[in-house]
Amino acid sequence: MKFTKMHGIGNDYVYVNCFEETVADPAAAAVYVSDRHFGIGSDGLILICPSETCDVRMRMFNADGSEGKMCGNGSRCVGKYVYDHGICRKDEITMESPAGVRTLKIHAKNGVCETVTVDMGTAKLTGPVPEKITVNGEEKEMIAVDVGNPHAVYYVPSKEILMSLELTKIGPGYEHHPRFPEGVNSEFIFVEDRKNLWMRVWERGSGETLACGTGATASAYATMVSGLCDKDVTIHLLGGDLEITLGEDGHLFMTGEATEVFRGEIDLK
Repeated sequence: MKFTKMHGIGNDYVYVNCFEETVADPAAAAVYVSDRHFGIGSDGLILICPSETCDVRMRMFNADGSEGKMCGNGSRCVGKYVYDHGICRKDEITMESPAGVRTLKIHAKNGVCETVTVDMGTAKLTGPVPEKITVNGEEKEMIAVDVGNPHAVYYVPSKEILMSLELTKIGPGYEHHPRFPEGVNSEFIFVEDRKNLWMRVWERGSGETLACGTGATASAYATMVSGLCDKDVTIHLLGGDLEITLGEDGHLFMTGEATEVFRGEIDLK
């Protein structure tokens, strides 16, 4: 299987061009290639496929083999891949996903895509603001947001506390809480000011990652709804920064880098 390793501010996936390749069992392939010791090493596998209705179709599989409905950082990389590799040389690319159609605006320099703005669609609150919940034996407050996949946003009082969280220890309790029977992505946020948020994330099916585009979108929306930030905000993640803007039409727009790391081939088991 030919593949391309790419990342969006550290949220790394193995990408396969399914205009040319066929992956018989993508769930098993995702588990194999994601292993950072015995595989390629990634947060999951993303298939770049033909679409009957859009320029391209994305399928995303987490490191545990589960299929996700949407991936913001992955969407940017899909946009870069199809643009740079000549599959679709347009400034605006439509992408089909299980969460719906997304529009990718390409920002290129000298014919190479550098950043991408993704129309993430609208967000939906799925509970009270805030909602009380007991996690790992402690009562917490969170905001539940759906942006095509489920998120729970938690606030912490300082950047120091945020960075000291032992997510490897506490993350599974958040991910598998009974409030979310299918699991949930959990974001931990420090609000620095009305323009800057700091974030760490425990992703459903992958654990802690350096960045999560849908998580940043959900966190920005939760913070906007709470009146704690403006309608355009920078999310500072472990892997880099994302810009989130709430448009007049209610759509959320995410802008960030997309990077190709290397290409190769691997024999699947």
